[in-house]
Amino acid sequence: MIMKLTTKMRYGTRAMLDLALHSDAGPISLKEIASRQEVSLKYMEHLLATLQAAGLVRSTRGAHGGYVLARPATEIDLRHLYDALEGSEGFADCSDDPEMCTRADACVTRDVWTQMHAACMQVLHSTTLDALARRARETRETATMYHI
Repeated sequence: MIMKLTTKMRYGTRAMLDLALHSDAGPISLKEIASRQEVSLKYMEHLLATLQAAGLVRSTRGAHGGYVLARPATEIDLRHLYDALEGSEGFADCSDDPEMCTRADACVTRDVWTQMHAACMQVLHSTTLDALARRARETRETATMYHI
């Protein structure tokens, strides 16, 4: 089993982090987010539409329109993003529906896949956008410091 996050999750998280980092600037244009994150405008539009449908971002129209987080960054964790962008299914089909496999009752690996999924979801749930934004700011400050 290869476990990789999709581009949707990786880029969607970057877009949400961008909004968290620039939340004091008011609505951020789609073009600005796409440019800063080096993602095509069309793909970013698709991601933000998905995130808006999930209630994670809001958009406003007009000359000063754009996107903002729908809730404070302290209230949005990466599990919210994962569910919106990846879905909430387990890592193996049999984890979600044991009846799909005739070996489910005796399969010891099914339990491992279920535990792995639960552990990963707990990590995502315990990581907020606010925590990521703080980490990003600290990383930026450290990267721009000069050492003698």
